Amino acid sequence: MKKIDLGKREELYPNYLSLGFGTKMTPFVEAYIRNETGYGGEFGAHLKFLLSADPVEEIPLSSTYYNVGLNLFYAQNERYYSWKAGVNGERNKHNWYGLPTNIFPTEATVDNKATISRIEPEQAYNYFKVFGEIKMDDSSLEEVKMSASLFSDILESSEFLIDGNALFKFPLDNIYRELNDLHINTTLSYLGTSFENNYETQEQLKYSFFNFGVHPTYKFLAYDISVKIGAKSYFSMDMEKSENQFLIYPDIEISYPIVKDALDIFIGASGDLKTNTYHSLATKNPYISPTQNLLQTNKYEAFGGIRGKLKHQFSYNIKGSYADIENNPFFALNQSKSDGTNNAGTDAFSFLGYEYGNSFKTEYDDIKAITFFGELAFDGIKNLSIGLNGEFNQFTLTNEELEPWNTPEMKGEFFGTYKTGKWFAGTNLFFVGERKGKLYNILPEKTFTTVNLESYFDINFNGGYHFNDSFSVFLNLNNVLNTNYQRFNSFNVQGFQAMAGLTWKFDTIL
Repeated sequence: MKKIDLGKREELYPNYLSLGFGTKMTPFVEAYIRNETGYGGEFGAHLKFLLSADPVEEIPLSSTYYNVGLNLFYAQNERYYSWKAGVNGERNKHNWYGLPTNIFPTEATVDNKATISRIEPEQAYNYFKVFGEIKMDDSSLEEVKMSASLFSDILESSEFLIDGNALFKFPLDNIYRELNDLHINTTLSYLGTSFENNYETQEQLKYSFFNFGVHPTYKFLAYDISVKIGAKSYFSMDMEKSENQFLIYPDIEISYPIVKDALDIFIGASGDLKTNTYHSLATKNPYISPTQNLLQTNKYEAFGGIRGKLKHQFSYNIKGSYADIENNPFFALNQSKSDGTNNAGTDAFSFLGYEYGNSFKTEYDDIKAITFFGELAFDGIKNLSIGLNGEFNQFTLTNEELEPWNTPEMKGEFFGTYKTGKWFAGTNLFFVGERKGKLYNILPEKTFTTVNLESYFDINFNGGYHFNDSFSVFLNLNNVLNTNYQRFNSFNVQGFQAMAGLTWKFDTIL
């Protein structure tokens, strides 16, 4: 037999501490601690902190941000079941720094400078979550998960979410011995959100949604044809509007191996109900205003494609889909309440930090979307893995006055990792195509112009050196091309960034 060189076996550690510092005054700390308490118990903690001091150049407002998070959990294995409980806490601070240049030009006048100096663009999000889960052995009730979370900001917005699900497994072989298990997932959620005021007036905004869902699925194999059949059903209540509805979605997928282990063809249909929350929107775009309109997105989709492996080195997946989506969210800029020279309106109320055309609202529309997605990965050379993917979207909107704001039709990614001896390296290259943005004219006009946001490449490298199994150094290079592209219109990103640091991996703290 030919001898295979597996190299030196790397020793794995349950704990690590990483410290780093980057350009633009960017300290970084990350730590993960696990400790077994005996009798099947385990405690864990994860801490992460990142700060960047005013990283975006040539803008009049500060772009400083920081992200800090702490997760704690305790897990226990019992004789017939296991359980886990914990808490997550986060605080993320951002600034609404993207002033519209048609109202606040780069070469500001004296009045512009005086107005800008009085803007308070700070926003900070707080997130606290308590969660628990139980997994059963040899029971029809396989798993139960529950969580309660509170999301808030410094402008008195708050959101409370209760979320839970229970997964059941029912053996059907007592009916007929060749039948498989039937799985039923049940979900329950309640969302309550309040904003201190909407964008146009001082009136408070409130939203309340209750959803209960049942999702049965059954999988079987017939003459090499793999089949999954199921359905998602929801009873949904909009409690503020006193409206309710019952919704059913398909969950079907059929696949057939045209060439065994090399080429599978698949088709299917699916759908789901998604409640857009303040937390989910702010995670996608931290520059939204605390005045959001929250709706539920209703989606039906049909899809098909091919996937497989070639010589166990190449894996690929090509998929096309057609989706009918009700209330699809897009991010569009709010109109500035200031004309560039004033900080208060005729009602004597001073403008808040997000009311200068430097924040986003969520606009919804019923759309049809045709999507083509493809990905390819190669893992045929020792210590080297590379891959790429791409996506193309074509949107048809119902409202002819709207565009798919800040949403690209094309995007793609190339990624790779390489390790040899004590050295390691990786890369990520992102491409995002052109997008449409909205730019309002100065009040009292309600009109806007549609602007084209240029496509961009974002090239990132990372690498490092292992002194031994415990200590290593790393270097991260981001936005290597130093391009000040706009991820969202009016918001330039920071240019080239470099961060270096040290990682220590260890067994136990006791």
